[in-house]
Amino acid sequence: IKNATMRLSCVSRLLGARISVRMFSAASGTAASSEESDVLLQEVGSSGVIVLNRPKALNALNLSMVQKIYPVLKEWESSKKLVVIKATGDKAFCAGGDVKSLVTALGQPGGDQLGKDFFRHEYTLNHLIGTYKKPYVALIHGITMGGGVGLSVHGKYRIATEKTLFAMPETAIGLFPDVGGTYFLSRLKGKLGLFLGLTGHRLKGVDVLLAGIATHYVPSEKLEAVTQELLENNSNVDEILKQYSSENVEQKFSLSPHIELMNECFSAPTVEDIISRQVIKQMIMLQLFQLLEANKSEWAQQIAETLNKVSPTALKVTKKAIEEGSNKTLAESLVTEYRLACACLNKDSDFAEGVRALLIDKDQNPKWNPKSLKEVTNEFVEQRFAPLPSQNELILSKL
Repeated sequence: IKNATMRLSCVSRLLGARISVRMFSAASGTAASSEESDVLLQEVGSSGVIVLNRPKALNALNLSMVQKIYPVLKEWESSKKLVVIKATGDKAFCAGGDVKSLVTALGQPGGDQLGKDFFRHEYTLNHLIGTYKKPYVALIHGITMGGGVGLSVHGKYRIATEKTLFAMPETAIGLFPDVGGTYFLSRLKGKLGLFLGLTGHRLKGVDVLLAGIATHYVPSEKLEAVTQELLENNSNVDEILKQYSSENVEQKFSLSPHIELMNECFSAPTVEDIISRQVIKQMIMLQLFQLLEANKSEWAQQIAETLNKVSPTALKVTKKAIEEGSNKTLAESLVTEYRLACACLNKDSDFAEGVRALLIDKDQNPKWNPKSLKEVTNEFVEQRFAPLPSQNELILSKL
């Protein structure tokens, strides 16, 4: 109780004495929150504040957190004027989903259920954020990857700082850019989204704004001030963010020198009328590698090396999902992603092997199966996109 009181006192001083601050337990709606809470849900006047609170785990998102956030965020849609989501600590907004726990569970009978529950609740939360009727401001300060991207990128306002580190690195663990990644990546300029999704390339600071992922860039020393002003005057979000943002960014996009080559290499052949020919489908990803490897630039060679290390299955699934995502709504993309995610929830999957190699045993030597692009048939990829039995499909209105 003493610690909780001290925490509330600090928040009150930050926001000004005239603002009433209440902290709630998501489970009961009653005032209180233990020191160990993985997410803090605060009411500040007519605004709501979500605080991801697992700093030792880089605020990695788990099922408990998602289940706490969703009902309160849903209630705030009608009772609050503004919602701000941020995180405890200076290192990370959210480094992604807690995939280690999902893979560990796969070794137990019925272990895929945890993953199915997690992805269903997470994607439903992503959809709520993407359709939210009130201003939703995400302070993506620090590491923002995977699940952290899903908590932010679909909202109206995404505030980056010089410490923001963005990536969708899922292909390295045998997964694909989920949490609506196939939707938003497909809408970035040129082939940038496909490049980011396939390679897991990291963007830092201003680059996150210049790429079109963040909507505003605010130096970290101004973050507390802009948060305070947003909560005090939540009817003028655009004006406040404009006031604090660094609009005339002098830094050039770090990928600018490579954009032309990127667009060339990551563009699928424009042969829509004959795309059904299996030989063309099989060659698309191989042509990408050939273009990269034929180019003598150090950058192209590094990208080719990266693609050669990640899961071949994940590459083909990701390419298809992002390209198809450009013609889908967010809801349709999330339904497809849920099918793809469920296909990964077995102990022999590339997802299980990738998480083992990179995050559990940390030998950095995943044994992909199939082990090469040539072995990943189009039929194998198509099966992953197939509808689930109707009772198992993601229904976004269910929660």
